[in-house]
Amino acid sequence: MSVHLVGGGALSPADAPLYAPFFAEAAARGRAAGRALPRIAVISLHPESASRAPELVEVLSTAGSFDAVVTAAVGGDVVEPTAVADVDGIAVGGGVVEEVRAGLEPVFGELRRQVASGVPYLGISAGAMIAAEGSLGGGSRIDDVTVAPEDPEDPAELVVEGGIGLVDVAVDAHVAQRGTLSRLVAAVESGLIESALGIDERTALIVGEGGLRVVGSGSVWRVLSTDGGVLVSTLGA
Repeated sequence: MSVHLVGGGALSPADAPLYAPFFAEAAARGRAAGRALPRIAVISLHPESASRAPELVEVLSTAGSFDAVVTAAVGGDVVEPTAVADVDGIAVGGGVVEEVRAGLEPVFGELRRQVASGVPYLGISAGAMIAAEGSLGGGSRIDDVTVAPEDPEDPAELVVEGGIGLVDVAVDAHVAQRGTLSRLVAAVESGLIESALGIDERTALIVGEGGLRVVGSGSVWRVLSTDGGVLVSTLGA
């Protein structure tokens, strides 16, 4: 099974093709378990989760019918292990990345176990960023130097914290739309992270046994450290 990472900005029926590969894997697992419909855990820790969770269920439903096990809480609330128990797929939506990470941290081990056993994982925006071994925060400065567009009222330092560990490189979302490729370049150049994958909006990166696959209208930016500095390349859809 695979890890599906979406760069955000994809919550309309037209975005169904981004979610179809995840749904197909969840449906196959559900059939193997004898279920007529797959059971998919849908977790929203967005500040507006009361509306965002139904939106996520709705857009996933455009890929096919499923039994939704919904957890909708404000960012930072702790997710219980029962939220991801006995499911055929796990979908984690966006929000403030630090809050989404904190809310899911108690079940990181269970998420790793589930994915290792064949349950596909779908992360959108912050849900994609925390899937990495090292989870990037929302800061736009490194060593007090601005490396990406920032909120003047919150010039935060970029911090890397422990993520779920489903992929071994750092992940960023909304990259082209928010102009944060420079942040990834600076983070790799400074040694804060070893390498990174930056995902544009309406774009999905699928990490599976067959390697990396990109679906959608944007690109995935690959940032690697080299002897001469930093190498940037793209994986197109």
